[in-house]
Amino acid sequence: MWFAIWAEDAPNSLTARRATRPAHLARLEQLLAEGRLLVAGPCPAIASTDPGEAGFTGSLVVAEFDSLADAQAWADQDPYLAAGVYAKVTVKPYLKVLP
Repeated sequence: MWFAIWAEDAPNSLTARRATRPAHLARLEQLLAEGRLLVAGPCPAIASTDPGEAGFTGSLVVAEFDSLADAQAWADQDPYLAAGVYAKVTVKPYLKVLP
Protein backbone atom coordinates (compact mmCIF):
# COMPACT_ATOMS: atom_id res chain seq x y z
CA MET A 1 0.00 0.00 0.00
CA TRP A 2 1.05 3.59 -0.53
CA PHE A 3 1.86 5.74 2.50
CA ALA A 4 2.24 9.52 2.71
CA ILE A 5 5.07 10.71 4.90
CA TRP A 6 4.60 14.38 5.74
CA ALA A 7 7.50 16.00 7.56
CA GLU A 8 7.62 19.51 9.00
CA ASP A 9 10.98 21.27 9.31
CA ALA A 10 12.26 22.65 12.59
CA PRO A 11 12.99 26.38 12.66
CA ASN A 12 16.45 27.36 11.43
CA SER A 13 17.23 23.88 10.10
CA LEU A 14 18.46 24.82 6.62
CA THR A 15 22.16 24.28 7.44
CA ALA A 16 21.43 20.79 8.82
CA ARG A 17 19.20 20.05 5.82
CA ARG A 18 21.97 20.94 3.38
CA ALA A 19 24.57 18.89 5.26
CA THR A 20 22.35 15.81 5.54
CA ARG A 21 20.81 15.93 2.04
CA PRO A 22 23.07 13.29 0.40
CA ALA A 23 22.17 10.65 3.01
CA HIS A 24 18.48 11.58 2.82
CA LEU A 25 18.47 11.32 -0.99
CA ALA A 26 20.29 7.98 -0.95
CA ARG A 27 17.37 6.39 0.92
CA LEU A 28 14.88 7.85 -1.55
CA GLU A 29 16.95 6.64 -4.49
CA GLN A 30 16.83 3.14 -3.00
CA LEU A 31 13.03 3.27 -2.87
CA LEU A 32 13.01 4.51 -6.47
CA ALA A 33 15.29 1.68 -7.62
CA GLU A 34 12.93 -0.80 -5.93
CA GLY A 35 9.93 0.71 -7.76
CA ARG A 36 8.36 1.82 -4.46
CA LEU A 37 8.54 5.62 -4.75
CA LEU A 38 5.60 7.56 -6.17
CA VAL A 39 6.79 11.09 -5.38
CA ALA A 40 9.19 12.88 -3.07
CA GLY A 41 10.27 16.45 -2.58
CA PRO A 42 10.59 19.44 -0.27
CA CYS A 43 8.14 22.27 0.33
CA PRO A 44 9.88 25.62 -0.29
CA ALA A 45 9.19 28.38 2.23
CA ILE A 46 8.50 30.72 -0.69
CA ALA A 47 6.98 30.14 -4.13
CA SER A 48 10.26 29.42 -5.89
CA THR A 49 12.10 26.37 -7.21
CA ASP A 50 15.21 27.79 -5.51
CA PRO A 51 14.15 29.39 -2.22
CA GLY A 52 17.73 30.19 -1.23
CA GLU A 53 18.07 31.23 2.38
CA ALA A 54 14.27 31.18 2.83
CA GLY A 55 14.70 27.42 2.93
CA PHE A 56 11.98 24.85 3.29
CA THR A 57 9.02 24.17 5.57
CA GLY A 58 9.00 20.40 5.21
CA SER A 59 8.89 17.46 2.82
CA LEU A 60 6.46 14.98 1.32
CA VAL A 61 7.24 11.37 0.41
CA VAL A 62 4.67 8.96 -1.00
CA ALA A 63 6.05 5.43 -1.14
CA GLU A 64 4.93 1.83 -1.01
CA PHE A 65 5.38 -0.23 2.15
CA ASP A 66 3.90 -3.51 3.39
CA SER A 67 2.32 -1.88 6.44
CA LEU A 68 1.92 1.35 8.38
CA ALA A 69 4.46 0.01 10.88
CA ASP A 70 7.00 -0.51 8.07
CA ALA A 71 6.38 2.99 6.70
CA GLN A 72 6.73 4.49 10.17
CA ALA A 73 9.95 2.56 10.82
CA TRP A 74 11.37 3.80 7.51
CA ALA A 75 10.41 7.40 8.34
CA ASP A 76 11.89 7.10 11.84
CA GLN A 77 15.29 6.29 10.28
CA ASP A 78 15.42 9.35 8.04
CA PRO A 79 18.74 11.19 8.37
CA TYR A 80 16.84 14.50 8.42
CA LEU A 81 15.04 13.39 11.57
CA ALA A 82 18.29 12.35 13.26
CA ALA A 83 19.94 15.67 12.28
CA GLY A 84 17.10 17.75 13.71
CA VAL A 85 15.85 18.98 10.33
CA TYR A 86 12.40 17.56 10.95
CA ALA A 87 10.45 18.68 14.00
CA LYS A 88 7.42 16.48 13.27
CA VAL A 89 6.77 13.51 10.97
CA THR A 90 3.32 12.12 10.21
CA VAL A 91 2.76 8.84 8.36
CA LYS A 92 -0.65 7.94 6.92
CA PRO A 93 -2.02 5.41 4.44
CA TYR A 94 -2.57 6.95 1.00
CA LEU A 95 -4.88 5.86 -1.82
CA LYS A 96 -3.74 7.02 -5.24
CA VAL A 97 -6.85 7.78 -7.32
CA LEU A 98 -5.69 10.12 -10.12
CA PRO A 99 -4.05 10.24 -12.53
